[in-house]
Amino acid sequence: MNFKEGEVLYFDKPLRWTSFALVNKIRYHISRKLGVKKIKVGHAGTLDPLATGVMIICTGKATKRIEELQYQTKEYIATLQLGATTPSFDLEKEIDATYPTEHITREMVEETLKKFTGTIEQIPPAFSACKVDGKRAYDLARKGDNVELKPKTLVIDEIELLECNLPVIKIRVVCSKGTYIRALARDIGEALQSGAHLTGLIRTRVGEVRLEDCMQVDQFEEWLEKQEIEVTND
Repeated sequence: MNFKEGEVLYFDKPLRWTSFALVNKIRYHISRKLGVKKIKVGHAGTLDPLATGVMIICTGKATKRIEELQYQTKEYIATLQLGATTPSFDLEKEIDATYPTEHITREMVEETLKKFTGTIEQIPPAFSACKVDGKRAYDLARKGDNVELKPKTLVIDEIELLECNLPVIKIRVVCSKGTYIRALARDIGEALQSGAHLTGLIRTRVGEVRLEDCMQVDQFEEWLEKQEIEVTND
């Protein structure tokens, strides 16, 4: 392995970790192993702290591949709680409003999900890494500022209803870069004349990389010890 020339690693991001924290942890172990003060390490696509699953990490010269890797199709398993919303559209914030769900049936859910496949317009969540006048939207939202984001065009290839235990549903989503599953939960809730927020999210695939191909973070140090490391002088 040559981390300076560039390696692409696959991890299952732990719950409550930021994407940045995972990158930092990997950078720390690699730098220590190589005996260097710093090495380039980056990720190919953010995951929210409350999401888990596939995260691609690039090192050294492989960081040039980040943009290419980000554009790959992604697959998620999302659990939605119908009948309640939160400002962040997930469990980061407390429930701020409740809505009726008695009128919702499995058939209604299946019909509604069909409306979200194909090319759609989606307004990103205020609690997101999108930039507004050079600042991260989530920084403004957490301060209580009013955040207005423009709709983005994206593609949802597939939505499949996996479980329907109303008012909780579980769906599988295959989508393009830039899709916010939290925003999709919000929009599905509205389309069902109710509300919804995410209570669980797993990214199960990025391109050809699946969850079963990923390493657990706590295994990385031990795995690293077993690798033959090549060191190139800059």
